[in-house]
Amino acid sequence: MTIPVERLTDPAVRAFVAALNANDQTAFREALAPGATMSDDGSERDLSEWTEREIFSSRGHMEIESEKGDGLDIVARFRNDTWGEMKTRWHFVVEGGKVSRFETGQA
Repeated sequence: MTIPVERLTDPAVRAFVAALNANDQTAFREALAPGATMSDDGSERDLSEWTEREIFSSRGHMEIESEKGDGLDIVARFRNDTWGEMKTRWHFVVEGGKVSRFETGQA
């Protein structure tokens, strides 16, 4: 059973996931705070390079399995054309209604 994107608790996380799933780079950038940062499996990554490679050019998509921490922690099945599907965890930091940081990795 998955959680529909429109039912995600935090509006900034909801905007992030909706833009990611729609492959909408403009909406995705609008969901991020200026200077947003990220890490993947504990390693800091360049957000624009990582998102281009792992999301936009490889058609990334998230199916949300669970959320906690007021919607700032989610577990999702993430898939893209490069790696296939894997269970992932995502932690979001939201400031001023935008995602200022996200940390992801295999769950």
